[in-house]
Amino acid sequence: MSQDTEVDMKEVELNELEPEKQPMNAASEAAMAMAVAGAEKNGLVKIKVAEDEAETAAAAKFTGLSKEELLKVAGSPAWVRTRWALLVLFWLGWLGMLAGAVVIIVRAPRCRELPVQRWWHTGALYRIGDLQAFQGRDSGNLAGLKGHLDYLSTLKVRGFVLGPIHKNQKDDVAETDLLQIDPSLGSKEDFGSLLQSAKKKSRCPGLPKEAATKGLAFWPEEEQDRTFVWFTPNWLSFPRAGTRENALEFWLQAGVDGFQVRDVEKLANASSFLSEWQNITKSFGEDRLLIAGTDSSSLQQILSLLESTKDLLLTNSYLSKSDFTGERTKALVTEYLDTIGSHWCSWSLSQAGLMTSFLPAQLLRLYQLLFFTLPGTPIFSYGDEIGLQTAALPGQPVEAPVMLWDESSLPNMPESISANVTVKGQNEDPGSLLSLFRRLSDQRSKERSLLHGDFHALSSGPGLFSYIRHWDQNERFLVVLNFGGVNLSVKLGPSNLPASAGLPARANLLLSTRPGREEGASLELEHLNLEPHEGLLLHFPYVA
Repeated sequence: MSQDTEVDMKEVELNELEPEKQPMNAASEAAMAMAVAGAEKNGLVKIKVAEDEAETAAAAKFTGLSKEELLKVAGSPAWVRTRWALLVLFWLGWLGMLAGAVVIIVRAPRCRELPVQRWWHTGALYRIGDLQAFQGRDSGNLAGLKGHLDYLSTLKVRGFVLGPIHKNQKDDVAETDLLQIDPSLGSKEDFGSLLQSAKKKSRCPGLPKEAATKGLAFWPEEEQDRTFVWFTPNWLSFPRAGTRENALEFWLQAGVDGFQVRDVEKLANASSFLSEWQNITKSFGEDRLLIAGTDSSSLQQILSLLESTKDLLLTNSYLSKSDFTGERTKALVTEYLDTIGSHWCSWSLSQAGLMTSFLPAQLLRLYQLLFFTLPGTPIFSYGDEIGLQTAALPGQPVEAPVMLWDESSLPNMPESISANVTVKGQNEDPGSLLSLFRRLSDQRSKERSLLHGDFHALSSGPGLFSYIRHWDQNERFLVVLNFGGVNLSVKLGPSNLPASAGLPARANLLLSTRPGREEGASLELEHLNLEPHEGLLLHFPYVA
């Protein structure tokens, strides 16, 4: 192969290589130069590859200022002034935000101090006067009562008043033993077991803190060890001095948290006795309670009994003298609250009887709503939650009717008696009296305005009783009760109300005592329509 042929072959191989991989030599450089010169003649831009590559390399190698150069710049007067200006602006902004926060805190409405709340302030009490009648069997006793603790918990009551359960001879007062339990009801061991069962019932795993059940009620975690079981001695006519006081101490040491004493108006010096018994009760703790009962409906006599003691709950017949009209009920309630002042009150129709003994059936729902929303502790007897009537069924005793748990409570129940009067029948009906009782009891225990809020009666028409409950910046509640037997159109306005209790134009319906209302509906307060014997519970938010 000649030398010229070898050169040609090398040129072919080089031409087959990619342009960027071909080596640069003098010939190729010359060819490129000629091409560039030709391009310039044709008006093309001349590309200076070597100079661009040099500039790119120089830019890639830039590493910024050295340490000495940075220190020199940082110490310059201009940069020092800039730093000081930025620092001053930062602190001025911070101080401005702090001043704004202080102004907001100072101008914001202050929260009202919460009152001291004992356990009986936070819900209803439930009286079980006759243990056997409550269980619905002749063999009812303390051991059997444990089987009904679940039911009592569903009522969300704060405690139950039990008894009397002590050994008592009806015809021989001298043989009454206040330190012994009636053998037909059980032993002291049965009583202690009942107390322990109530405590264990309070410890329900999986419930949130605010719903933890304590005893027979819903209590916060710090109240876990409380159990609200009661012993009710019937001792007023017992002759031996000191025995009643010994009985108080004995049963308080046994674990009960309170006593009920009935017919205190029969004592010659009732105020003195109540004060002494109260001191004994409180010596075991501020959360121990004394309940007194009287059949008196005299407001002055009731006030005289309350004046001598603190934290005494007094059940009475004050409201039973009502003619059950809206005007009369409003007058009685407002006069009672104004007279007792700051003393915590209780609401019942008597010291022991059923509501059906005093109320017509059509007002039972209305009075449940009334008792649960007034300031004070509502107190009910067993059976009030289902509308149990005295002597309404064959074989029912007048003073202690048998609790109607289901159709088997009375084997000879006539066909004319509906199963809806029983616990079982009402438990399955969301519109029943029992369901209403549970909802009201639950609502009463959760809302500050219903627990300890202020009370303001409203001006309303004939047959009506309406009022507002409110506390500080919490949700407000409006109660409207129609005691009449006809439809009424109500116009509620903000007249005669303090600014903190003003009425809005509309409020939302929480519940009605008559099933069928659309709960949650927004109702116009100037055009509010109520059906006969209907009660409404409405709520609206606080507005600053």
